[in-house]
Amino acid sequence: MTGGGVAAIIAAVAFAVLVVFLILVLIKIGKTVEKVMTTVDEANKTIEVVTQDVDILSRQVEGLLVKSNELLDDVNKKVATIDPLFEAVADLSESVSELNYSSKNLIGKVGSMGKTTAKAGVVSKVGGAAFRAFRTKKTPKTNESTK
Repeated sequence: MTGGGVAAIIAAVAFAVLVVFLILVLIKIGKTVEKVMTTVDEANKTIEVVTQDVDILSRQVEGLLVKSNELLDDVNKKVATIDPLFEAVADLSESVSELNYSSKNLIGKVGSMGKTTAKAGVVSKVGGAAFRAFRTKKTPKTNESTK
């Protein structure tokens, strides 16, 4: 074996090692590509399911929004019909407050009139008693002068 034959054998062995290494790398890349393809297929299936679920949810949400808008319109109409009632209640409350104030004033006036009437009653009794006393003193003298 000459120097050229040894070099050829070394080159052949190196080439064989390179080919084996490339085969092993290609096998690993193939397995990785298979896993990636499986993952991509699963992701596509998941995306399809999610898309279907999102479509269903969006239809349901749209239905809920329509119902919510109908309910909101109904509530607004009912509130509009109740507003006059609250205004009437506010007016009634104001009237009751004014009536209460007037009643307090009337009670105060009646109380002061009662005091005045009581004083007048006392004066009237005193005056009546004085008048009766005066009349009883006058009556006997008048009777004696007529006799």
